[in-house]
Amino acid sequence: MEHREETTTLISADKVSGTNVYNTVGDSLGEVHDVMIDKASGRITYAVMSFGGFLGIGQKYHPLPWSALTYDSERGGYVVDLSRERLKGAPVFADEAQPKWTREYEQEIHEHYLVAPYRGSQAER
Repeated sequence: MEHREETTTLISADKVSGTNVYNTVGDSLGEVHDVMIDKASGRITYAVMSFGGFLGIGQKYHPLPWSALTYDSERGGYVVDLSRERLKGAPVFADEAQPKWTREYEQEIHEHYLVAPYRGSQAER
């Protein structure tokens, strides 16, 4: 069976990882490192954007609400309405300091990006 990584409306998580993230003026902010998926609904709730570092060492990660991203086929990446200055104050973590994905942490993310929180199944929290 042939495995397709992309159709006109679907894309595999493997292909999302590594996709560039731009702001609305075209600045490259980083790339999608991973996605966070709600276990119960199966919906992607966050894109974890990586930036900085060298050869994967010293990278930092910003969780971005998935709903804040728009795919731009001309750029071949995702666009978020976010300036570099606003990104500097955003929630961030490193590999050695993974966050606890609590309701409070998610609320902090959504408040920073001015995006309504995703209220899927959060029974485990």
